[in-house]
Amino acid sequence: MKLVEDCGVLKPTLFPSVPRLFNKIYQRIHGQFAGFTGCKKWLVDRGVAAKLASLRSDASYTSACYDSLVFSKVTAMLGGNVRLMITASAPISGDVLEFLKTVFCCPILEAYGMSETCGATTITRNEDPVIGHVGGPVKGCAIRLKDLPDMEYMSTDKPYPRGEVCMRGSMIFNGYFLRPDKTAEAIVDGWLLSGDVGQIYPNGTIKIIDRSKNIFKLSQGEYLAPEKLENAYIASPVIA
Repeated sequence: MKLVEDCGVLKPTLFPSVPRLFNKIYQRIHGQFAGFTGCKKWLVDRGVAAKLASLRSDASYTSACYDSLVFSKVTAMLGGNVRLMITASAPISGDVLEFLKTVFCCPILEAYGMSETCGATTITRNEDPVIGHVGGPVKGCAIRLKDLPDMEYMSTDKPYPRGEVCMRGSMIFNGYFLRPDKTAEAIVDGWLLSGDVGQIYPNGTIKIIDRSKNIFKLSQGEYLAPEKLENAYIASPVIA
């Protein structure tokens, strides 16, 4: 992996990437750990378990003992100076996210946004131990939910409001080039319609749970997003 060689020279402190690359890094490290035996295997398993427990309890990313004995070689893969990682552009598995936080001994923030928003509109916080959401809105961005009665997603849903995520702020684009019709579809009353269905928790964090665009209706009346099928096929192992 050329990336590892480059990071060894550049020694970055910030490492933003996409889930596809993080998955490859996870597979490489997990594969190496799986090949350990005896005392080395016991120490690695003990270190991962202990750090996962601390991570889930109070968002603690470091352990003086295990980081020195077990994970120093892992952090050296990316130059040894990475203090923060960021993942965006697609969902990432919770297992992968927690494992990489543990072995790289640093926060991995998950961001959510669109090309039309010039980047992230929400991002997680490093002191939040809970995964499975994309954080709350960044400074200068307002978010609200649009009711989708046909899909049975409503902002009045209990216990958590649900609906299409709409965004407003200085980061929102002005419109599509020479396509006022598409612009009018995307921006309604100053709010950009994301096409994603979100669920808002009491602390203001958002979980993306579905798609409201690019859906089709089955004969029995059920709505289905093709992206869900695509992601399932991509994640499935290849059988020869």
